[in-house]
Amino acid sequence: MSNIHPSAVIEDGARIDPTAKVGPFCMVGADVVLKADVVLKSHVVVTGRTEVGEATVIFPFAVIGEIPQDLKFKGEASQLIIGARNRIREHVTMNCGTEGGGGVTRVGDDGLFMAGCHIAHDAIVGDRVIVVNSAAVAGHCVIEDDVIIGGLSGIHQWVRVGHGAIIGAVTMVTNDVIPYGLVQGPRGELDGLNLVGLKRRGVARSDITALRAAFQMLAQGEGTFHDRAQRLRDETSSAYVQEIVDFIMADTGRHFLTPK
Repeated sequence: MSNIHPSAVIEDGARIDPTAKVGPFCMVGADVVLKADVVLKSHVVVTGRTEVGEATVIFPFAVIGEIPQDLKFKGEASQLIIGARNRIREHVTMNCGTEGGGGVTRVGDDGLFMAGCHIAHDAIVGDRVIVVNSAAVAGHCVIEDDVIIGGLSGIHQWVRVGHGAIIGAVTMVTNDVIPYGLVQGPRGELDGLNLVGLKRRGVARSDITALRAAFQMLAQGEGTFHDRAQRLRDETSSAYVQEIVDFIMADTGRHFLTPK
């Protein structure tokens, strides 16, 4: 294939679309699928049972699809599935799944994964997610659409980060984050709403007002956190507030970051 540099190592069995480009000194494993218009710049390793979606670009020294950094992993078959049009920058690592986590790590479409960040085994990452330099998403996490994770931050294993939330730089997140939440500080405090992100996406003023009121109720209302969410469900007409309520009511057992 003319799009494959002669110095690249392509193992037998790899399925590479004719429009994909594999640069110098790349290594592509036997069970890898590279879809149309994928670009591996140079010195990229893609291995394991890994599928890379259309027009995704992977920059030098990224290692994609290696085995999990999990001592429970015993070599079982598992996958990494990456969507379309992602930008995966230098030294990024993304690992395949484990039997205990369902066997698949998934990354959605249109993401930006900046230099040195890590996506661990069995993580589920949505669309249009930005993970900034040297941030780490641990095993079994769920990162919903339109989330931004600041540089040098860490998301603890099993944590869910809701749609449209933003995590500030140098923040450790150990509990679930509600949709549209703003989390910052060394030990990850829920400090408000991602108002900048909401405005950039053109969310109506009425919905932003409803979200502000909902945040105040969650922060200061009577009863437990779940009691307040239940009252919001009964009272709201905003789809954005309903999204927060549904997220809370789908609690998987891990505690939530609650408003200060």
